[in-house]
Amino acid sequence: MKRTLKTATTLTLLTLIAACSVTTSTASTTPTTPSTPTTPTPSSVTLRAEVWADNWFALYSGETFIKEDSVPITTERSFNSESFTFVATLPLHLNFVVKDYKANDTGLEYIGTAKQQMGDGGFVAQFTDVATGKIIAVTNQNARVLVIHKAPLNVACTKEANPVAGRGTCTFVSMLEPSNWKKADFDDSGWSKATVFNAAAVGPKEGYLDITWNSSAQFIWGSDLFADNTVLVRLPVVGQ
Repeated sequence: MKRTLKTATTLTLLTLIAACSVTTSTASTTPTTPSTPTTPTPSSVTLRAEVWADNWFALYSGETFIKEDSVPITTERSFNSESFTFVATLPLHLNFVVKDYKANDTGLEYIGTAKQQMGDGGFVAQFTDVATGKIIAVTNQNARVLVIHKAPLNVACTKEANPVAGRGTCTFVSMLEPSNWKKADFDDSGWSKATVFNAAAVGPKEGYLDITWNSSAQFIWGSDLFADNTVLVRLPVVGQ
């Protein structure tokens, strides 16, 4: 009788061990489902930039300096285009500082001559993915702009025999660049949308016809082609 009880107990223990082994084996072979990424993976591309500015620009990819106009802003009548390539990671913001030539804070040019006047600006750019030949960004009304130098505020300044910045009719507005404005997460909702101008209004000169422009690339500036002298531009590039 004692031997029978011992045998039954042993069989029960063996049955429980076998059941646990089967359960463990089944669980270990169950496939796991891979997680789905919730954000797009950034991709590096080589871009060809083609830029024309009246009169000068500096380009940044995000906060990284890329290129500035090869003709200094101190050069009167500096009309030229620039074509160059650079590597960028999408998505990004292309950021520009664009300036029209001015002799000083009056905003005038040719001071003291019969041609003393307010200069007019204008800026157009397009960016092509070198690998695909597709244009992925152009200047248009989707760009955000902030005018940080505006002068003169009164057009009568152009008639002053001795124009002095900040005196009489030659008033002006000047401000520093906002902190961190080149960062992708910078809040530019308070900036204005770029104003689009046609070629007749801008009157593009030397260098403009050296580039074959896509019809989607438009001349942009602040709202005043003549009084706005320094303009910051933020152009988002989502990618393809």
